[in-house]
Amino acid sequence: MAAIDFGRILGGDSERLRMAADEFVQQPVDEERLKPATAGETDRQTTLRKPVSVTGPGTFFGKASRTLSFCPSGQAGWRFDRTDLPRSMGILVTVENVWTTVRNIVLCSGSPHNYMRMVEHIVALKYMGLDNVLIRMDSGDPPLFDLGSMDLVEGIDRAGIVAQQDKATVVTVKETVTLAAPHGGFLVFHPAKKGNHRLTVDCGVNFKTAIGRQRIRFDVNPATVRYGAAARTNTTLGMMMYCKSIGKLFADTRHLGYTTKNILIAGPWHYFNKPKLVHNGKSLEAVWHRAVLDLLAAVALIDRGRFAGHIDSYMAGHALDVDMVRLLYQHDLLEEI
Repeated sequence: MAAIDFGRILGGDSERLRMAADEFVQQPVDEERLKPATAGETDRQTTLRKPVSVTGPGTFFGKASRTLSFCPSGQAGWRFDRTDLPRSMGILVTVENVWTTVRNIVLCSGSPHNYMRMVEHIVALKYMGLDNVLIRMDSGDPPLFDLGSMDLVEGIDRAGIVAQQDKATVVTVKETVTLAAPHGGFLVFHPAKKGNHRLTVDCGVNFKTAIGRQRIRFDVNPATVRYGAAARTNTTLGMMMYCKSIGKLFADTRHLGYTTKNILIAGPWHYFNKPKLVHNGKSLEAVWHRAVLDLLAAVALIDRGRFAGHIDSYMAGHALDVDMVRLLYQHDLLEEI
């Protein structure tokens, strides 16, 4: 297979990067969904037809009930509004408001009390074709669902997406850029081809558990985002046991709303609950979660419009994703198509 064009390397060890890239290109593609969707596409900005609310148990306070309300918006971009903090400004979904990427992406604006945790499973849904939305929330702890973000997808479907008057902005990178992690994971962002406003993703994972090596290649459109949104967060059996035992001593894990239904638990050789998104007899739930609900969430932090081009992702995570988007801003690497 052809080697990856790294273009400009923004960070990381080049030798380790090449070794990881060799692993990636030699890894078979388990599933391809490269037929672009055209139905319902518009070159106008979009918002919701009507408000819709979705309720579930809290992610970090599992015994609490949390409600997200998606509302139409005339302002560009995605925003969170903490209704329990009436004196606080809305939190714009942008890389400039990322507070931390430890375990999950947390956004914060102004006061440190004005934050939203684990936003990735929410904001990735921008790539269902929803440009502008206001999300009202009565705490910084979002709901956690049994099927990834499907409850939110179904809520957006009930509300409906409509075109607005203003034309949508589409951006891409000015040149191919690469960022590598110390452990060998990497991201490569390639510019969109002339006249092509699509985003495609080639994503691979390599876990030392039953998940193992998985790779998918797909066009980003409402159909593929909807499919990948059903993928749950994965964890190891050891981490699950930790959360249920010693972890109860610590605030970050004591109240986690994780159950055997809402996460995928992988042991060294087999899963401890039933995996989903099976293709040709192999569960690809972990890589679909990684590609849609993690990677596209970071891409959604680009608040200058829709992103087009091609992304290669291998063994990456929240920190690398967000660092890449941050570097695109710092090095002025985005341009409007």
